Amino acid sequence: MTDTLEKRIAQSLEREVRGEVAAYARMLGEEAGADAVLFYGSNLRTGSLEGVLDFYILMPGTQQERIWPKVSYREWEHEGEILRAKIATMSLDKFAEAASGDSRDTTIWTRFVQPSALIWARSAEAREKVSDAIAQAARTAARFAAALGPESGTAEDYWRALFQATYRAEFRVEKPGRENSILSVNEDHFDGLLPLAWEADGIAFTRDGGLLHPALGESRRASILKTWSARERLGKPLNILRLAKATTTFEGAARYGAWKLERHTGIKLEVTPFREKHPLLAMPGAAWELWRAKRGQR
Repeated sequence: MTDTLEKRIAQSLEREVRGEVAAYARMLGEEAGADAVLFYGSNLRTGSLEGVLDFYILMPGTQQERIWPKVSYREWEHEGEILRAKIATMSLDKFAEAASGDSRDTTIWTRFVQPSALIWARSAEAREKVSDAIAQAARTAARFAAALGPESGTAEDYWRALFQATYRAEFRVEKPGRENSILSVNEDHFDGLLPLAWEADGIAFTRDGGLLHPALGESRRASILKTWSARERLGKPLNILRLAKATTTFEGAARYGAWKLERHTGIKLEVTPFREKHPLLAMPGAAWELWRAKRGQR
């Protein structure tokens, strides 16, 4: 049954995207010498070019940075239009390890059990490796959902329990009911995914109408919950480290902040070379300029 899950994942990764997005991914991948580029987020679902496009660039070789992924912001003019992107970069090997649940990170398999598109790959081998990693992400998520969810329930009950648990573990500020929104807007993606992932992971289950009952056994359930407990304890400190790192290594942070500010307030701040290079040091001056601009709007 593993092949059934892998076939489904491979097909889902081939979803069509706008030509502008495909061109952006190709440019990023070729420029970086990457193995593959994944596209995800709300713009994948809506097909819109508004806001910020979300990409993961997966690199060959070993992971260079201990705190990953590296995050950057970029603006690219394509056919007369400015496309904006938030880009996460890490090695494909580390991505696959995190997707399998072998690392103590929860963010990769939680993010990529949700819809994504593999819109550029250097080779068929790289494409297959990414597809296998996404299938592993589904297995990892389904395994934890079986242990964290109810004894018996709908597939949505298990996914809901999983996302609620990961939000608590990852130090993420999400509106109440965020998990319901994920499930409702991605209904087609999640429909039938949980049983396939359980079968692929060797988790037996029974059906009673729309209700599922995973037969984990006490020892395997305890083992999964013990594994989850370790990830839950480290989730917040790990994400705090990532946030701290991002304050000094987020490439394009000044441009990203200025764009967000103009988008939400209409106030345009100039991104000087100093602000581009030293966003933290430039913050007091930018705050003063913002205060003056707000007074001018009154």
